[in-house]
Amino acid sequence: MGMTPGEARRRFRAGERVPTAGWCPGWTQANLLAVPRDRAYDVLLFAQRNPQACPVLDVGEPGAVRTEIFDGDLRTDLPAYVVYEHGAAVAEVTDATGFWREDLVAFLFGCSFTFEDALIRAGVPVRHIEAGTNVPMYRTSVPCVPAGALSGPLVVSMRPVPASLVATAVRVTSRYPMVHGAPVHVGEPREIGVSDLTMPDFGDPVEVRPGEIPLFWACGVTPQAAVLAGGVEFAIGHAPGHMAITDARDSRFLVP
Repeated sequence: MGMTPGEARRRFRAGERVPTAGWCPGWTQANLLAVPRDRAYDVLLFAQRNPQACPVLDVGEPGAVRTEIFDGDLRTDLPAYVVYEHGAAVAEVTDATGFWREDLVAFLFGCSFTFEDALIRAGVPVRHIEAGTNVPMYRTSVPCVPAGALSGPLVVSMRPVPASLVATAVRVTSRYPMVHGAPVHVGEPREIGVSDLTMPDFGDPVEVRPGEIPLFWACGVTPQAAVLAGGVEFAIGHAPGHMAITDARDSRFLVP
């Protein structure tokens, strides 16, 4: 979708709900998690201890609905949100204004959608973009390092890659460490506790064709899984795959 972040955000503010994979190539996408101020240190510590799953791109002031890299309204300018209370998802909405609190601190974590344009330019197919669906995401058996009230499993996204292009996919994505970087696992899903690729915990299943190998990247839904597992009293996150499209160029997070 060749549009600016501002144009995309206006469409989401008007009510368009769609996964954002393939939107605004060249611009950084981010995972949102907003928690009460007294839980913000737990989130920062959790991110520091689990940096590949939770690379912090930006943090807002308490109550702020904009950040340095997001010149929109975090309450309205994502396609969809999930609201959590006491470790349970209680609502999924396209406008979080009615739930937003003055004490909320918004965190923006890197998202692997950011490096998909680089994968495509390198000749690596991205199946969920080809299919027009959401990326498949899975809870794994790999535990995160807990911090305060936050604990839980690593969540991963999966992209099937032809065997001949696995090295290319690893090389390309390793240059984007702030949007999850290289895969955390290549190959057999059961080795990380994923028993059935056709049944993702979030998103949509995609076809894995003969000669393709599933590659798994750390996913920014991980802190939301930690909110659930830790019974955090209140939080707002993006609906998985429905990201914040920021005003930062993806080249900002590219390393040589």
